[in-house]
Amino acid sequence: MNHKATSIRPFIGAKDFEVSRTFYCDLGFEETVLESNFSVFKTGDLAFYLQDYYAKEWIENTMIFLEVEDVDYYYNQLLALNVTEKYGVKLTPIRHLDWGSECFLHDPSGILWHFGKFNK
Repeated sequence: MNHKATSIRPFIGAKDFEVSRTFYCDLGFEETVLESNFSVFKTGDLAFYLQDYYAKEWIENTMIFLEVEDVDYYYNQLLALNVTEKYGVKLTPIRHLDWGSECFLHDPSGILWHFGKFNK
């Protein structure tokens, strides 16, 4: 198969939709409201959908990897945003591994984000 894909947009849920919307805007994603309970968040050509739907088993098993240019810079920006105190979320420091580097951030609902960079 030749996909010729132009984007991929995961759907994620929110335990508290308004809190999650604010959280992702604070992280620098641009929100477009599609419906009162459904938005798309973009950064550059990348995007994901946030919906006002929560299923604990689904949310707590959702992980998203976002590759960034500079993990150290990104981690320091997350620290500067003070998201751990503002949202009560967990931010895990950078790990440097054989394949690359990454830090972790749980969103307010429990979704685990990996912000990383692959070694070339």
